[in-house]
Amino acid sequence: MTSGAAPHDTVTLEVIELIGQVVVRFHEEYEEAAGRHGLTGAQARLLALLAVSPTPMRRLAHRLGCEPSNVTGIVDRLENRGLVERRADPSDRRVKIAAATEEGLRVNENLRASMGFAAAPLASLSRPERAVLRDLLRRMVPPRPEAP
Repeated sequence: MTSGAAPHDTVTLEVIELIGQVVVRFHEEYEEAAGRHGLTGAQARLLALLAVSPTPMRRLAHRLGCEPSNVTGIVDRLENRGLVERRADPSDRRVKIAAATEEGLRVNENLRASMGFAAAPLASLSRPERAVLRDLLRRMVPPRPEAP
């Protein structure tokens, strides 16, 4: 076993399989929830990022793991619906920042509120158990470095 690698015992393999099942189910149901709000999954993810704060287009591409040209297309479609607007970065007018509009914030909030499927499996865990799970997941998923 290499240094820092997780052991490949039966428990580890079962945890890997269970995490995979959770991820697949979450993505399927997230896509369905986004569709009920007239969004693709990518549009919903971008809108969720912008609901936190206005973000430069290049950083959005980095966070979504796609090419900047893909983000431009997603922002175009959301802008046409009045959910997102582009702004010039006050510190560098060549940089475009995408920001959620009031309507975009409302749609994002409605989408999040309709995501009971994501919280339902956690309902069987006590609050302390959910906190332990959260803390373990935070240890497993270190923060990503920010793009320039």
